[in-house]
Amino acid sequence: LQEKMSDAHRSQLTFESLNIAESLTGGIAELGYTRCTPIQAQTLPVALAGRDVAGQAQTGTGKTAAFLVALFNRLLTDPGTPDRPLNAPRAIVVAPTRELAVQIHSDALGIGKYTGLKLAIVFGGVDYEKQRSVLEEGVDVLIGTPGRIIAYFKPHVFDLRHIQVEIMDETERQVDLGFIRGFSFIF
Repeated sequence: LQEKMSDAHRSQLTFESLNIAESLTGGIAELGYTRCTPIQAQTLPVALAGRDVAGQAQTGTGKTAAFLVALFNRLLTDPGTPDRPLNAPRAIVVAPTRELAVQIHSDALGIGKYTGLKLAIVFGGVDYEKQRSVLEEGVDVLIGTPGRIIAYFKPHVFDLRHIQVEIMDETERQVDLGFIRGFSFIF
């Protein structure tokens, strides 16, 4: 997270100066985020303008916060289609490991605390039916590992036709582990 970086390593760009939805600023401020890290300063203005971003930086530099701020802001400023089915998430975040998925989910809970958006996390090794029922009840943001996401997608537990934001975290690792081939039928 951002606390690993000293103020000397921060950019001059502040979160306050970015055009971010008001309900999102509360979670950002509560976490103590004021000035952007270099990766955030480089990617957030582009992502907030609605353009695709690919970023690479060391662990602990704020990449996760950057993509979560952009993801939440998109969902808050663009309500999507009014006819979205209950089982159709608006955003999906795919991580190669359960540990990374859990960390992203934890960060998302803090950053998105005041947004009113519903989050779900899915990964293997835990109760399949319990996770399935959460998805069926409806979520805005689905975070998970490739295997479990595919396991719920194939039997149509959720619908991807209303996805507004898609994040592939540690894509190179997912390619190395062979997960991207499994996603070719989804995206």
